[in-house]
Amino acid sequence: MMARKPETVVALETVVIIDDDEAVREALEGLLDSVGLQVKSYGSVQQYVDQSPAIDVGCMVLDVRLPGRSGLDFQAELARSGNCLPVIFISGHADVPMSVRAMKAGAFEFLTKPVHHQELLDAIHAAIAAHGERRSQERGLTTQRARFDTLTAREREITMMVVSGLRNKQIADDLGLSEATVKLHRGQAMRKMEARSVVELVRIVDSLTATGRTP
Repeated sequence: MMARKPETVVALETVVIIDDDEAVREALEGLLDSVGLQVKSYGSVQQYVDQSPAIDVGCMVLDVRLPGRSGLDFQAELARSGNCLPVIFISGHADVPMSVRAMKAGAFEFLTKPVHHQELLDAIHAAIAAHGERRSQERGLTTQRARFDTLTAREREITMMVVSGLRNKQIADDLGLSEATVKLHRGQAMRKMEARSVVELVRIVDSLTATGRTP
């Protein structure tokens, strides 16, 4: 009776490999598959774009030198489109200017061939984790913005004044309202924003402002 193969945890995200060397692609596919990572590989950027795979990509492993669009060019293209997908570069012809350009453009890691398997796996796991955290934060901001949009004009006005550090009495004087009315609007705004304290309300609004999600 054959020994049962240990179960591995399969990541929801797929690692995309783009390398024109078929042997490298096959070796990396086998490596990632052996640790339970989903993987798809392509021989060029154009092949990947043409197939337009409907997959949830966790990170990309790109060779720097590719037929047609290079890995560096594709990285720049992704950045221009607002795609923050983590990119791990691998290259057998790396030089300092090339690696500096890649890292300055936002590359997650730059590894030279032959790639040490554990080093690559560590980079991939870290990249997927970072991407997951970024997407989680993005979803949180989207939810907070949706809550902010439910505020009435008056609630929004008072919220921004609270966040700027004004007290209820100051807000009431500035808007010509009673302090009780200001407290009522502030309480309603905090309930809608699901903020348990003024400090939390400030943190939420600051996060939205920092990402351009408040008017």
